Amino acid sequence: MTAELVRGQNHPLSRSRVEIRVSAGTPVLALAFVGDDAGRLPGPEAVAHPGARALAGLEVPAEVSGRHRFTVDLDAVGPAVHRVALVLVLPPGGPARFGAVPAAYLAVAEPDGAEIAGYTLDGLDSETAVVALELYRRQGAWKVRAVGQGYADGLGALLADAGLPGPAAVALAARVTTAAAPAEAAPAPTAPGPATPAPAAVVSAEAASTGAAPAASALGEGGPGGAAPTVPQGVRVSSDAPSGPAAPGPYAGAPGSASGDAVPTISYAHPRRRPTSAEPPEPAPRRAQAPGPGEPPRPVAGDAAGWSMEERLYNQVWGMFEDLARTVAAYRSAVEFADARMDRELDEALSDPRHRLGGSGNAARDVARGRRDELVDRARAVLDRDLAQLVAEAEVVEPALPAPYARWDNPVWHDGRAAALPEESPLALRLGDLHLPERPDLRIPMLMRLPLERGIWIDNGRTGSEAAMAMDTDRLRRAAMDMAVAHAVRLLAVHPGDRFSVHVIDAAGAGAASLAPLVRSGVLAGPPAAGPGGVTETLAALTRRVDLVQMALRAGAPEDLPPDVDTAGQLLIVHDFPHGFDDRAVTQLRYLADEGPAVGVHLLMVADRDEASAYGPLLDPLWRSLMRLSPVPDDHLADPWVGHHWTFEPDLPPRGSQVMDRALDRIAAARRGPRP
Repeated sequence: MTAELVRGQNHPLSRSRVEIRVSAGTPVLALAFVGDDAGRLPGPEAVAHPGARALAGLEVPAEVSGRHRFTVDLDAVGPAVHRVALVLVLPPGGPARFGAVPAAYLAVAEPDGAEIAGYTLDGLDSETAVVALELYRRQGAWKVRAVGQGYADGLGALLADAGLPGPAAVALAARVTTAAAPAEAAPAPTAPGPATPAPAAVVSAEAASTGAAPAASALGEGGPGGAAPTVPQGVRVSSDAPSGPAAPGPYAGAPGSASGDAVPTISYAHPRRRPTSAEPPEPAPRRAQAPGPGEPPRPVAGDAAGWSMEERLYNQVWGMFEDLARTVAAYRSAVEFADARMDRELDEALSDPRHRLGGSGNAARDVARGRRDELVDRARAVLDRDLAQLVAEAEVVEPALPAPYARWDNPVWHDGRAAALPEESPLALRLGDLHLPERPDLRIPMLMRLPLERGIWIDNGRTGSEAAMAMDTDRLRRAAMDMAVAHAVRLLAVHPGDRFSVHVIDAAGAGAASLAPLVRSGVLAGPPAAGPGGVTETLAALTRRVDLVQMALRAGAPEDLPPDVDTAGQLLIVHDFPHGFDDRAVTQLRYLADEGPAVGVHLLMVADRDEASAYGPLLDPLWRSLMRLSPVPDDHLADPWVGHHWTFEPDLPPRGSQVMDRALDRIAAARRGPRP
């Protein structure tokens, strides 16, 4: 059974001695370096390369080749080593960028045995060096993480980013490429893939986000050992680092080459998207040509790379978010520069005694202000041009979005396309919209990758939000719970009928009005838990599930779970925390927030942090681990590039609409009858 990772995900290693296998679409140089407890590279001596191949516990290959295999003994690397990173580098004289060659496949395996985890290194473009995988120590145990961090400026930039001083990084990069032996031995494969047939079973599943950023459960035939064992559908490989609030995943770029050289076919296959035939992935559609000279190209929905239309639209939304962030950042920077220059020129004018007499001082001020206005007007013209293009793109993308990404008022929720539950889980889920003050009507969907890397906290308190302060407390609390229910219905509606279960803790019964549609339709795993006894029972059952799945995975026998363990993904909605919680229940909730996402148990809290202030700093890690959302417009989210404060607005069904009731009816009908 192989865990197929996507960028940012991790998987526990049950063995201390593992084999690294690389199958690349072109000859590459394989390096490794070790890091300390902060992940930093202590010095050039911590890098294993063809000129100095051995470090404690590992020895990298000397040759440049399309295939590499070497062993890492994690017990021998030393107690000061907390990270072992695998680096792939394009050698001089080879392809100019990773985007021009088929995606490499990397695997961590038992020595001369079965694969433990695999990673398809896709989504690269101009990079020439990339940190592909890392083995890292966490709380005394080792894990493997798919990194996929590339560097267009080459190995020197990679080493500098890892912690080496700039001159030392450049010098070491030069020594490494000089010491690399020419490729003669193993021929490069024509397409990425594992050295041995990879089983289709994936130790991951869709269940209810950093930059991030960005796997579904697919049960199929096993590898050489026969049929793959049954894996809990809620189980996935998760990242320890929390992802950014609005970073759905890497923008994959578009196929093709900037040069006139022939370019091999590039694999854009998402690791969880396995074709049913040998046909190549469907290419991304090209942008329509501009109707005339000087006019921008007409936007096209799905104009991004990806295996399916869903993936292409996902990547396109991410690209729109990035484009808006950066064009607004350029405009704001230009305005700041213009203001600073005007202030400097005004200071100089006022400090010159000659300008204090007559009208020369006024003239100097007018000139400074005019120069400032000219710069701002030019920057605004560029911004308006970019915004107009993004608005046009949003107008064609929004109607084309599938149900997981679409607003509740999108026709996809009303016509035949949403008549039945899907056959597989989605890549992401829409939580709401994001916008900036420069163009409030330009809304970018906030898509959060599934399965959730972090829990969600819907803040029904009034502290720290002007919109919340202006709203009646009861209305605010009802809006927060309505938002939680809408998210739960969407999660159930876009997952296969047997792959998601929703539990509710409403100790005081204060959320009964909002929860009524879920209760009436019968789609909950059980009645909402009320009172301290209900809280204790629900938390104990979910904690037991987390413990059993973790033990089964560590033992390498996920098929040996007790028959009463629900293997579907689990969502726990907690309303009015900490009402009904004692100290033990609080500890269990923290445990579920920390350990649950990795094994398919996810948390959605509706709470006011001030009401839990009696616990003091004890709950600070819990609040930090959750993504805070607001039921009213709030600008508390920041992007990962320039730190804009984005205004988030939740996506709720239109007032008076029956769309959510119809979705619940479909969910209930699908669960009562056999799946097609």
